Parts: sequence; structure tokens; C-alpha cells
Amino acid sequence: MSDVRVIIQRDSEREERVVTTGTTAADLFEGQRTIVAARVGGELKDLAYAVQDGEEVEPVEISSEDGLNILRHSTAHVMAQAVQELFPEAKLGIGPPVKDGFYYDFDVAEPFTPEDIKRVEKKMQEIQKRGQKFSRRITTDDAAREELADEPYKLELIGLKGNAAQAAEGADAEVGGGELTIYDNLDAKTGELCWKDLCRGPHLPTTRNIPAFKLMRSAAAYWRGSEKNPQLQRIYGTAWPSKEELKAYLDFLVEAEKRDHRKLGAELDLFSIPEELGSGLAVFHPKGGIVRREMETYSRKRHEDAEYEFVNTPHISKEQLFVTSGHLPNYGDAMFPPLEFDGQNYRLKAMNCPMHNLIFKARGRSYRELPLRLFEFGTVYRYEKSGVVHGLTRARGFTQDDSHIYCTKEQMASELDSLLTFVLDLLRDYGLNDFELELSTRDDSPKFIGEDAEWEEATNALREAAEKQGLPLVPDPGGAAYYGPKISVQAKDAIGRSWQMSTVQVDFQQPKRFNLEYTAADGSKQQPVMIHRALFGSIERFFAVLLEHYAGAFPAWLAPVQAIGIPIGDAHVPYLQEFAAKAKAAGLRVEVDGSSDRMQKKIRNAQKQKVPFMVIAGDEDMTAGAVSFRYRDGSQENGIPVDEAIAKIVKVVEERAQV
Repeated sequence: MSDVRVIIQRDSEREERVVTTGTTAADLFEGQRTIVAARVGGELKDLAYAVQDGEEVEPVEISSEDGLNILRHSTAHVMAQAVQELFPEAKLGIGPPVKDGFYYDFDVAEPFTPEDIKRVEKKMQEIQKRGQKFSRRITTDDAAREELADEPYKLELIGLKGNAAQAAEGADAEVGGGELTIYDNLDAKTGELCWKDLCRGPHLPTTRNIPAFKLMRSAAAYWRGSEKNPQLQRIYGTAWPSKEELKAYLDFLVEAEKRDHRKLGAELDLFSIPEELGSGLAVFHPKGGIVRREMETYSRKRHEDAEYEFVNTPHISKEQLFVTSGHLPNYGDAMFPPLEFDGQNYRLKAMNCPMHNLIFKARGRSYRELPLRLFEFGTVYRYEKSGVVHGLTRARGFTQDDSHIYCTKEQMASELDSLLTFVLDLLRDYGLNDFELELSTRDDSPKFIGEDAEWEEATNALREAAEKQGLPLVPDPGGAAYYGPKISVQAKDAIGRSWQMSTVQVDFQQPKRFNLEYTAADGSKQQPVMIHRALFGSIERFFAVLLEHYAGAFPAWLAPVQAIGIPIGDAHVPYLQEFAAKAKAAGLRVEVDGSSDRMQKKIRNAQKQKVPFMVIAGDEDMTAGAVSFRYRDGSQENGIPVDEAIAKIVKVVEERAQV
């Protein structure tokens, strides 16, 4: 046998090794059980791949992003095999890995029941123990069509290769490569075919390499994400490199469920989404209205201090406005259908920036006015598909805290620098502290407008401003808006979930499309740079994020009720009402529970409502002119003079501290 020279790349270390022809990636990493695939020349390969002379081979750990995707996609295959063993008439859709798990779509006569899901999981465990081998083979379109003649959805995918695979949601996991491949599940002892699927791969070596998995739920899903197509049944699952990691993830889900803003919104009487209004359209109740008002009031004050000017725009506009801005051609699917009257089409506003451009354009502008920072709490409407609407975090009607800044090119760098600092400081004031930044740039898609040089200048300006913050900067190629690159602030909440918060976008295109100009110092007419910025993203979504971050226990400055008086007996109610009157005069939100409930039940009710301060009074307190504090964690502080108690609550509110 001839020798083959390969280079093994591990992080920054390179090792040259001479092996015999036919050596596989598995041979290179023999005994290293956490390695599940290899990256060869930048492409992921199965461990069964035979390395070629001169190739650079990098091991893929199961705990890496690629490794997790391979694990989860392999588990999806096992699930699909289990379903077809139990339901032989089931037709296969698509089964890609997704964040924290996987799914597979099936065409079945009846929706899956919880009992069905248990049976499928048990069958998967049997398949996993069999140690079936995942075996890749190349095929042709015609051969695949003949072989998969009984799988109508797979037949539809055949012929989709490369970028065309994006025509089907998740299809790149099946046919995203340059050649068509099928993966066979082979019996570990006999090598006989047990099951097969059209798939790009790679996969784990065998089903025994799947350490831990669990099926989560089932749901309906339209084929290829279109409501015009048949409705399939989707089973979701999760898979992890160890049983311990699976348990930690399931525990995390339990905690996340407790914090679900939809559940807390109902329990705390904050908001609702009435069926009579429609999906994705929320109403805020009085207590939720207080939280929202406090959020907006503080934000408004900070913007005033930063010399923003407040504007207001209507909820509807002639359609042509969004043609001029470029939104209708690029985001038309996310806008509600037109309303026709007065012989022309009108649209519900999906974004505020075109109207802010009209404010800038309403009169002549001088360089002396720049930077001009316009700010609006502007309600917009987006036609989100019913399958993605989710409480307040993905709604059809919401209010953006929208700002558009018009400046000169010379001002752009300093404006972006101060803007990012302003954004991060304000988010910290609301209790979020763990950030990373994401830089979204253009790719070669035709949706992006403008000259390459303009994009390069805008992208460099954003990158330089982001780097000054000293935070991790994550690239997002192709994720820019059609008119310019953006920086997104990703914030982690109390249980480690990452949420996209503020966005900052540099736009040379809309000023051009609207013919915006200002008079420069030399008297010439110049085009301003436009910076888009939504700090919260939307008030509703930020409300939901904070609600889940705090698990409903808002800090006192945001809490709907900051303190509640709890009398030991009926005789103490008037005393606490006097306390409440003094506290309200100091600007606090205080109530007294004068109901007929026993004191312990009143305390439990206040704890359920997550009130920061429970103010308790009995005979001794009345005699001493004092009250006692009971906190949300059950701790207590007794004998606090009334004026001191009020001052203490005021201080906690002013400092935006958590108790």
C-alpha cells in the first residue's frame, strides 16, 4: 500500500502524519470517543471517510456546534425509523437539527397522541441499542426517484441542490450538498438494510453513539412552511452528549416554563390576548399598564437627557411611501394587505423610518442642526404567520421605541460610539448585564441595494464602534437589512437565554431614495447618513423579556404594586391606610389588603403577586409608630418607624434596586 500524508489540525496545533491508503478519519482519531466526525478541507465528513493525500483533517467533537447538529440529525433519523416501524403508512417529510434539538415531519392519517410519542421513544431506545450503522452512498436523481417512489415529499426534494435547497425549510440537511446521497441504517451484525433516508449527512458512526435523547411534543406543520401545502405532523425531540446534560436541559425547560411570560401575564393580571381581537394583538391591563408606563417614562427621560426630539406619526400611509423606502419590495410579505379607498392603496405602518424621513424633509436643514435625533414610541403592524406568533415576543401589533438619527459622515463614527454606549447603559438600568454584539453584513443576494463601497464604509464604522465596547463580536454574514449593515445587542437573561435586544443600522440608501439633504458649511447640498435604532426592539417584547428575566418579581421601581399593607387584625387597617396615604404622597404605589382573609392568606396572596414590600402592622407597631417589612424571600425586618420605612422604599425605587 502507498503512503498518504495528512495534516491533523486541532485549534492552533498542526500535526503531520503519514498513513496508509484507505485510512479513515475514524482511524486517525481511534479511541477518542467524543469525536463524531471530521472537517476535511472545510467540509464535514463521516468518520468512515477515507482521507486523501495532502488533506487537512480537523476532528469534530460531539459537544461542538457541528457535533451537536450531527448528533441531533442522527437522532432524527432514528425517530423517523421508529415512526415508520410503528406506523408503516407514514410518509417522510424533513427532519433537520434545530436549536437544542431536532424535529421530523410526517404525513399520517391521524395526529400523534401523547401515548404515540411514548411508543415512538421506546422504539427509538430499541434501535439505539441495536447499534445500527449509518452508511452513506451516492446516488443519482433518477435512481433516487425510483428508490423513493413511495415517498412523495422526498421526490419533491430530489433535484434541489446547493442554494436551491433553501426552497424548503430544513431541506439543506437533506439535499444541500453538490451530490445526492442516501444514508442507510444497516444491521450491526448482518449488514442488512433496516431503514434509509435521503440525506446530506454527515452522521454518527452508529446509533449506539447517541448518548441521551428525549421526545418533547408533537405539533402540526405545513409542508415547506406554506399554508397552501398539506399539513403534516411534526415530532420535536432533543439529544445531548450525556445523560447529565440532558437532565440539565430538561431542568432548564422546567424553569423556563415557570417564567413563561404568557403564564405570568395571566397570573399577575398584566395583559391578555383576547380571541376577539385576534392572534398577536395584546391588551395591557391596569397593572401591566403601570409596568409599561414606568418602562417608557424612564426611557423617555434618558432620551431627553441625550437630546433626542420626540415625534409622532400615523398608523397608516399611502402604499407608495413604502415603495419609495424599499420596504414594500423587500418586506411586503410581512405587511398587512392594502386597504383601498379614495382610489388608491393604503397600508398599515410596518415600520416608522419612512415617516421620520418625511419629517426631516419637511423643511430645509442646516449642518448646524445635525446630528438630528428623532425618537418615537411608534406602533407598527406586521403580518406574522400564525405558526410563529408567540405571546408578546412575536406579535402582529407592537410599539417600537424607534429612533432615527441624521448626521454628517464626519459625525457618524462618534455618533455610533456614543449611541452604543447609550444603548448598553440603558439596558443595564433595566437589569440586563450580560451582552454580546452581532455584526450583520450583506452577502451576494439581490435583495441588498447600494454600492459596495457604501456598504464597506458603513460596515467598518459599525465594527469600529462595536469593538470599542470590549464585548464579544459575532459575525452574521447575510443578516443585514436590505439597506445597510447592523449591530444587534444580544442580552442573556437570568437563566442564560440569549435575546436580541437593540439594533443599530447604518443606512446610506434611504436618504438617497427620499432625496434627503442638508446645507453644508460651504453652502453645498449634502446627503445625511441615517442611523436606525430600536433600543427595546418593541415595548411588548422587552416587557416579556423582563417579565421572564425577573420571573414576574420586578424590582420595586417597575412593580405594579410596590408595597402592600397587611394588617394583623381589622383594627390595624386604618393605621396602614394612613401609612399608604403618606407613601402615595411620596410617589409610591401602595395598597392595603383590608379583606376578610386571615393574615397568612394575605401574605400568601402578596407573595403570589410578587409584591416587593409587605408592610405588616399590629398593636406593637401602632404603639411604636412603626411597621414591619416582610420580603419576597420570606425574611422580615421589624419595628421600622413609619417615615424611615417610607424613605427606605423610596430609596430602593430611586436606585432601581432589587429586593
